Amino acid sequence: MQVSIEERHLGSVVVIRSEVFEDERGFFSEVFRGDQFARLGLPTSFVQENHSGSVKGVLRGLHFQWDPPMSKLMRVTAGTAFLVAVDIRKGSPTLGQWSGIECAARDGIQVWAPAGFARGFCVLSEWAEIQYKCTGIYNSAGESGLLWNDPAIGIDWPAEDPILSEKDRIAQTLEEWLARPESDHFVFRAEEGP
Repeated sequence: MQVSIEERHLGSVVVIRSEVFEDERGFFSEVFRGDQFARLGLPTSFVQENHSGSVKGVLRGLHFQWDPPMSKLMRVTAGTAFLVAVDIRKGSPTLGQWSGIECAARDGIQVWAPAGFARGFCVLSEWAEIQYKCTGIYNSAGESGLLWNDPAIGIDWPAEDPILSEKDRIAQTLEEWLARPESDHFVFRAEEGP
C-alpha cells in the first residue's frame, strides 16, 4: 500500500492520497502509516483524534489552536465535504489565502494543515462524517476561530446559507485576530515555505 502527496497548497497544506483496493466485498485502505508519512516529511505523532457527523449544509470553522499548537490531518469517512485551510501566519506571503478541496469518503484523500492554519469544512452530502488526527490536546483557553465569510479571506463556500453554531456565526475577522497578541504564536518562517 502506498501513501503519496498528491498536491501542495499555500506551501504547507498537503493533499495526501492513500491507495484504495476494492472488490465485490467492499474496500480497504491504509490511511496512516508512520513509515510512509515520515518518508514524505509528514508528522507521525498524533495525540488526539476527533470524529464529527453533520447534516447537509453544516459549516464548521474556521478553527485553530495556539496553545498547544494544533495541526490536523483531516479526512471524510462518510459522505462528502469541502475541507478548507486558511493561512493565518504573520509575515507569510500567503497570509489570508485559502485552499479548499472536495473530499468523499472513498476517494482516499486526506488534507494535512499544520498549526498556523485555520481549518473548517462544509457538508455537501445529506450526511457526512469527518475525522481528524491532531498534534495537540484540545485547550479551550488556547483556541479561537475566524469568521467563515470574512470578505478579506473570500472563501468560495459551496453553501449559500450554511448551518452554523453561534460561536462560528460571531467569530472574529482575520484583521481582528492579527491585532491580538496571541496571533504572535503563528509567525511565518522562511524554511517553512510559503
